[in-house]
Amino acid sequence: MKTKAQKQEELKKGKELFGKSEILVFTDFSKVPAEDLRKFRRSLKEINASLLVMKKRLLGVLLKEKGVDFNSKQFESSVGTVFSGANLESISAAVFKFFSTLGDPKAKEVSVKKILGGYDVKAKSPVEREKIVMIGQLPSREVLLGQLLGVLAGPIRALLYVLKEKSKAQ
Repeated sequence: MKTKAQKQEELKKGKELFGKSEILVFTDFSKVPAEDLRKFRRSLKEINASLLVMKKRLLGVLLKEKGVDFNSKQFESSVGTVFSGANLESISAAVFKFFSTLGDPKAKEVSVKKILGGYDVKAKSPVEREKIVMIGQLPSREVLLGQLLGVLAGPIRALLYVLKEKSKAQ
C-alpha cells in the first residue's frame, strides 16, 4: 500500500504530464507482460508520449482537479493512462499497433479491447474507444498520399493507353 507522500508524488507527476498533454488515452494493461510494457513505453517515448499507471481513484482526483468529468468506476480493471503532446492520429496509431500485436494474432479483437477510451484536452471532450481504434487502423500519411496519387493517376493512365492503341490502329 502506498503512503500518502507516495500518492502525492504520483499525483504531482500526473499533473505535470497533464499540463503538457493534448490527448489522454486510457488503456487496460492487466495481463500484459512487463517486457511488452517496457517496449510500449519506449515506443511512446519516441513520439513524445508517456504511460503512467496510477490507481483509478488517484486518476479521478487528478482529472477532477483539472475540470474533467471522469468516472473511474466505469473501468473494471486497472487503468494505464497515455499522456501525449502529439495529435490524436499519431498516438492512436501507436496505441493500436501495440495492442493489436499483443498475444495471439487470432485474438486481435480481444487485445484491441484493452483500449478503453480517451480524452481530448484541447477540445475538453471524451474520445470514444471506437474512434481511437478506427483512427489507429488508418495507414500512415505517406501511404494515404500514395493511394491518392494512384487514384488520380489511374484515369490519366487509362486515357493514355486508349490514345496509344487508337494511334496504332490508324
